[in-house]
Amino acid sequence: MSEPLYRTFVALGDSFTEGVGDVVDGYPNGLRGWADLVAEQLAKNWPGVRYANLAIRGRMLGPILDEQLAPALDMEPDLVAIYAGANDIIRPRVDIDGLVARYDEAIGKLAATGATVVLFTARDTAGAVVFDQLRGRFAIYNELVREVAERHKCVVIDFWRFNEYNDFRMWDWDRIHMSAAGHQNMAIRVLDELGVPHDLEAVDLGPAPVLDAGQQRKADRIWFRDFAVPWIARRVRGISSGDTVSPKYPTPVSVPGRGAPIR
Repeated sequence: MSEPLYRTFVALGDSFTEGVGDVVDGYPNGLRGWADLVAEQLAKNWPGVRYANLAIRGRMLGPILDEQLAPALDMEPDLVAIYAGANDIIRPRVDIDGLVARYDEAIGKLAATGATVVLFTARDTAGAVVFDQLRGRFAIYNELVREVAERHKCVVIDFWRFNEYNDFRMWDWDRIHMSAAGHQNMAIRVLDELGVPHDLEAVDLGPAPVLDAGQQRKADRIWFRDFAVPWIARRVRGISSGDTVSPKYPTPVSVPGRGAPIR
């Protein structure tokens, strides 16, 4: 068996990295997600891989760095994946330059360890109810993130350009978090970009259902009532979905070999 490319993988961030939307019994927090799938494939290639996932849903960039950066550095990983900033961008006011400047400093610390650092751009919100109005913000943020990645020689997973996520079935009912199919596809994207062999295959969803205008309006009304209104109410009250949530794997765990799932 070849020498392991990576021995310790640490994932940081918010709900994207925690795995929200990929509900699987037996996993911590009841979630699997793309990062767990990546860890499982790493271990399938190189038994003994260790994995930590410090991500917590709802976290903004500042808390992610305050709470997760130092522990991640202490684990001395050789592979780090981090996604942060999207929860800041959707707030009424945001200093994107200041936000990414702090991100840049943190990424510099991770890259200085010699670890492979994986960064993500945010998805394109064109056509999304409510969030399409923030498309310009996300475009600016993404270009700055690409500059950070170039500066520190990071791997970029350019979510903005992944057209397969235009299929609504790649998203959970809330239209914000990826579905199980979306997470599996993201794991494939990450593994392929890293050059890691794997046996994951994109989920065959078949032809997408076509909704007429009336059906789409009805679906949008239900989404706005069941998700958007409660979500906005929590923001007004200063409540986060992650307030009572703990990291899935706060310290590195040994991932079972031969592709066995992490439990």
